[in-house]
Amino acid sequence: MAITVGTAGYSYDDWVGYFYPQGTQKRDFLSYYAQHFPLVEVNYTYYRMPEAPTLAAMSRKTSPNFQFIIKANSVLTHERTAEAADFTAFAQALTPLEEQSKLAGVLAQFPYSFHANPDNVAYLRRFRELLPDLPIAIEFRNAKWVTERAFEFLRSLDLGFCCVDQPRFQSLMPPVAEVTSDIGYLRFHGRNYEKWFQHDEAWERYDYLYSAEELGEWVEKVAEMSQQAEQVYVVFNNHYQAQAVQNALQFTEMLQNAGLPVVSAS
Repeated sequence: MAITVGTAGYSYDDWVGYFYPQGTQKRDFLSYYAQHFPLVEVNYTYYRMPEAPTLAAMSRKTSPNFQFIIKANSVLTHERTAEAADFTAFAQALTPLEEQSKLAGVLAQFPYSFHANPDNVAYLRRFRELLPDLPIAIEFRNAKWVTERAFEFLRSLDLGFCCVDQPRFQSLMPPVAEVTSDIGYLRFHGRNYEKWFQHDEAWERYDYLYSAEELGEWVEKVAEMSQQAEQVYVVFNNHYQAQAVQNALQFTEMLQNAGLPVVSAS
């Protein structure tokens, strides 16, 4: 069992001066990031289908033990219009990371409109059938998925459940800690209640810095997750002006102080 902490994305211009030293070129962001963290969640793959040469080039900028989590393309999760060939293309693009043992897993984030109903249960079954060999974590947005029945269904398909910390709106996912596969997964989105639904720019939703008290709510939960999963991945998505970096480093220290097995950057 091990706990690995990182951030959702790394290629943010507004991190310069807050995390990246002034003058750092964008091509050097990942190599600098990998000196401080052992894991990154790659989000560009949601917007465009990944390609093996691109992921291979990214891998070369990191150490042998660095880990990548790849976010599933939107055609697989939001549009849900993908053919079997699209799933195959997605999986084949990850080959360089698999060959180097750098693929921690795939994050499949579904929209709020993905309700807990028979059609979507069938889609998740098809999702697993078309990506049979990949470690996958499912992030739901709709709170109706938080049931023992849903958790058991995920276990039956060896699909991980992505725990989330976000504003506590009744319709959104509550802060439950659940493990349904060998992967434990936790994403911190921030608790920006004011801007979660009402914002002009997407980044405004994630403009939030967690307090030590708020992070402390998850230390014992993560400890419990680490007893149930082979690997626990903790990812901070409150990315505006590198607040994710600050909280990720802070949470790593809190886990270490609690005596938990946390993976260090190498």
